[in-house]
Amino acid sequence: MKLSLPPGPLWMKNPYVHLGIGMIALSSLFAFSSHTAFRPVPDASLKTPTPVPSPTPWRLEPVPQTVNAVYLTGYSTGNSKKIKEIIDLADTTELNGVVIDIKDYAGKIFFQTNSTLIHSIGSEEIRIPDFKNLIATLHEHHIYVSARIAVFQDAHLSKVRPDLAIKNSQTGAIWKDRKGLSWVDPGSRDVWDYNLEVAREAIALGVDEINFDYVRFPSDGDMTVLSYPLYNPNALSKAEQMQKFFAYVHEVLGPMPVKTSVDLFGLATINEDDLGIGQIIEYAYPYFDYIAPMVYPSHYAKGFLGYQNPASYPYEVIFYSLEKAQVRRSKLDAVLSYVPSPTPENSTSTPLKAPDVSYIKTGLLPRNSKIAKLRPWLQVFDIGATYTPEMVRKQIQATLDTNNDSGWYLWNPSNIYNPVIFARE
Repeated sequence: MKLSLPPGPLWMKNPYVHLGIGMIALSSLFAFSSHTAFRPVPDASLKTPTPVPSPTPWRLEPVPQTVNAVYLTGYSTGNSKKIKEIIDLADTTELNGVVIDIKDYAGKIFFQTNSTLIHSIGSEEIRIPDFKNLIATLHEHHIYVSARIAVFQDAHLSKVRPDLAIKNSQTGAIWKDRKGLSWVDPGSRDVWDYNLEVAREAIALGVDEINFDYVRFPSDGDMTVLSYPLYNPNALSKAEQMQKFFAYVHEVLGPMPVKTSVDLFGLATINEDDLGIGQIIEYAYPYFDYIAPMVYPSHYAKGFLGYQNPASYPYEVIFYSLEKAQVRRSKLDAVLSYVPSPTPENSTSTPLKAPDVSYIKTGLLPRNSKIAKLRPWLQVFDIGATYTPEMVRKQIQATLDTNNDSGWYLWNPSNIYNPVIFARE
């Protein structure tokens, strides 16, 4: 794999929350300031009178089409022992990627930025001391680096900018969900721009992908008293509001040298409604390189596919979910590229029609757009069943058996990954 050099400047949390919030919702029934142009300060180390080739790699080239990655918290990423463990696995197995927390549900940013906006918010909490050098080291071992950003669940921004926070309509206080976590308004352009500023800072350091999580409305807590400072439910559905955010992400990051992915609830692969949180998979497909459904078998309700405990059937649950998602992907692709054929006069043949996706407003979506591929999150934690390496391999096999060659992400909030999981190379 070729590694290219930089051409110049480019312009733990509590990890159980990721799976905990989804489980609460599913158990219920699935249940900055101003719009200032952002110009990050260039890396001073790159500003030399005479360009000198950097001794360290910049970006992976070519970017691998199949990425098999594991999730790492900010704490793990800043731990040299854990990084060595991951590098050793990548050097000897099919593992070739990491998904690193750079902004968590609490709104803390784990690497040093050059952004005046981010500094003004005071959200940096450095857990990755030299992110740029770490990325270079991972690239030397052909490891793809995805940077994960939790977007609309953001306790810090809610505190610093309460005007952007979702409120309790009865008390006027900042609204909190069942876990006591606060959210910012998904309809706020300031919130969008702030998170994209975090993305730009990471891109400037050489990450290969930006992964967006918590791109949704709240799923639990007292939903009857939600008050949004900007989002107007009478003007847009939750799903339509999310579609606008997705389109904005594509507009801003599309021209940049980075891949994008978005995390959706596992049931978004199956349900045609928005799950009450604004997630309809068709509204995300045209705007990202990869859709990452969190198809954790333990998150599916008792009785799903007739199984008393879906967590005990990882292959079946994931195969069904991803197969549904692939069908929906193909249908949407056909709809967005459909051109009605003229019917000859006196013809008795029935003209071909575009597939039915009447549960969405296709007019909101760009025609002839590139449709995202699937790269699912798979379960490596013991909820619902003991997830042995064999159970994890069943999920990987289900992913492969649904004509998915884009790879997978493994989620274990403790960041412990048994080497037996990974095929040797």
